[in-house]
Amino acid sequence: MSDEQNTSAANPKVIEVTTKPITKHEKEENRATREIGGKKESSQLSMEIKVTSPFKTYFDGTAFSITAENDTGVFDILPTHHNFISLLKPCTLIIRTVAGEEQKIDIGGGLMHVKADRVIVFLDI
Repeated sequence: MSDEQNTSAANPKVIEVTTKPITKHEKEENRATREIGGKKESSQLSMEIKVTSPFKTYFDGTAFSITAENDTGVFDILPTHHNFISLLKPCTLIIRTVAGEEQKIDIGGGLMHVKADRVIVFLDI
């Protein structure tokens, strides 16, 4: 092997670097990463959310956050949230999925239970 081949193998050339603009979801994810100690693991940046009533499941999947309203006002639940239970007022639940989508569900009230990165919202109870 010649010296020229050794040099090029040790120092590969970068042909093209492309960057894409950061999305709102990525900004929220980066902020959450800083808030939970800088450890970026997928399990820490998502949680399981289920919104259900006795006869229908409105959402069942992985999400980044959920927004709801109780007697004290509007609030968000993010990954690693402490255990929490609350009665919900009539409002619009906003679920932000890991894929960056938002799903809105109008509710007439309910009960939210948060434990170990799992959120369950019971409606029509």
